[in-house]
Amino acid sequence: MYDTTLFLYSSRGILEFSFELKNNTVTIGRMRLFNGMTKNNTALIVIDIINSCVHEKCEIPEWNIHFQTIRTMVPKLVTFIDDYRKYINSNVILTTTVPWRKEFLPDNLNELYKDPKAYYYSKDTTGFAEEFYLVKPQPTDKVIAKSSYDAFSQTDLDEYLQKRNIKYLIVTGVFTDGCVMATIINGFAKGYNFVVLKDLIETTDDPERKEIQKYFINRTFPIMYGRTLTSSDFLQMWQNKLNNY
Repeated sequence: MYDTTLFLYSSRGILEFSFELKNNTVTIGRMRLFNGMTKNNTALIVIDIINSCVHEKCEIPEWNIHFQTIRTMVPKLVTFIDDYRKYINSNVILTTTVPWRKEFLPDNLNELYKDPKAYYYSKDTTGFAEEFYLVKPQPTDKVIAKSSYDAFSQTDLDEYLQKRNIKYLIVTGVFTDGCVMATIINGFAKGYNFVVLKDLIETTDDPERKEIQKYFINRTFPIMYGRTLTSSDFLQMWQNKLNNY
């Protein structure tokens, strides 16, 4: 077994992370923050911590959609948001959705949902589904109502970030294999770099989706789209970064 540091040279610069080689299998370890990150060019995005994606009342047992592990994660996320505001900055972006019904969604989603396997309209007409779950927006937060999977499409998020010279996004929320993934892919294509907090993203309780999530966290995100850390590692690395200025 070998434990060492690997440097990859790419169009994005030098990527540095540790890896362990055991039985001819490479396991990616702890990564480091981007050197260019500062308090002024970094923001936290919290994706879809809303009732439709968390609350027990919005689970759909007949489709095997349950949110128990998400509800377990959310209190830790709420604590992290408070710590982020306290120790880093007030650049916090919260996403919710428009009412997830046909009349509010774009044509491509409505066409997709004609397939029974893809169909996913909400039956709620009270606004409950779009309300935040435990997360409490502050006056300085940017709240975005999405009408698609990712936070950039058909919103003013890109314009908001550019006006503030934000280049790095700390990603949390749900679902890892849905709106989190879509936001990272589209944001990266627009030129943003990401730090994915792997203990503060989650998907449904479906074992197949858990396996997909594991692959994204261990391979896809760290290799293709950005740093992938735990929230505690992130806060510690950020403090170390400040101490080295």
